[in-house]
Amino acid sequence: MLRVYIYDKCGSCQKAVRFLQASGAAFETVPIRERPPTLKELRLMLQAAGSIRKLFNTSGKDYRDLSLGSKLPMLNDDEALLLLNANGNLVKRPFGLDLEAGVFLLGFDLEKWRQTLN
Repeated sequence: MLRVYIYDKCGSCQKAVRFLQASGAAFETVPIRERPPTLKELRLMLQAAGSIRKLFNTSGKDYRDLSLGSKLPMLNDDEALLLLNANGNLVKRPFGLDLEAGVFLLGFDLEKWRQTLN
C-alpha cells in the first residue's frame, strides 16, 4: 500500500490526498512532522531521486534557519539522511512510497503521480 507522508496544512499534500481519494487508490497518510520517514525509506527515496538535495524541503523555514543551503553540500549522504530522519519539517512533501510496488513519489506533480499510479 502507498504510504504518503504529509503535513496537513501543506497545499501540495492536500492536493495529493484529494488526487488519491478521487482515483480510488489504496493509501495511508503519516504525519511527517511527528513521524518522519525511516532511514530505510529515505535511503530508498535517495536512490530513486538521485540527489540528496531533492529530498529536502528547500523552501521551508527549518531549512533556512539551519543554513542548509550552504551546509548541505558539505554533508555526506548519511549525515543528511540523519537530519531528515530527525526533523520531518526538512523533508520534501508529500513523500510517497510503496516499497512492495517500487513506487517513489516526491513532491506533488499531478502528471507524474497519474503515470506512476496507473
